[in-house]
Amino acid sequence: MKPTDIEDAAFIFNLLNTPKWIEFIGNRNIENIEDAKKYIENKMLPQLHRLGFGNYTVILKSNKNKIGLCGLYDREDLDGIDIGFAFLPDFEGKGYALEAASKLLQIASTEFNLSQVSAITDLHNLASQNLIKKLGFKKVGLTSISNQTKKLLLYKKIF
Repeated sequence: MKPTDIEDAAFIFNLLNTPKWIEFIGNRNIENIEDAKKYIENKMLPQLHRLGFGNYTVILKSNKNKIGLCGLYDREDLDGIDIGFAFLPDFEGKGYALEAASKLLQIASTEFNLSQVSAITDLHNLASQNLIKKLGFKKVGLTSISNQTKKLLLYKKIF
């Protein structure tokens, strides 16, 4: 994993336009590579510079292909920091998200000194719910965030 930056724009364009991203996370209206660059500049990099953590691009060791995102997010609608992840369809269900999220949670506790992390997911995203449970999160209820009208499941993990 490495912090997501402008060089990841083509990858971000592809990932944010996958059917599952649009269904479960929401359409970010990324229509081209330039839109992806602006999204990285305006939505991803400011938090990284402000807090020292944010969005990370997951890269295969074997061939250096970019396969997914995993990050720690400071959302104004949630109390504290939450973890999120998304992978290209060819890399879903192969353990990459579990590996990346486990490593990021370890770093969240030991390097970023977080005492707890939240996770949110769509009510119908069973794969995400299963991963969140494997990571040791406990369901605490429902929540919503400003860019989505639907209710989301809210989980917490205390270190």
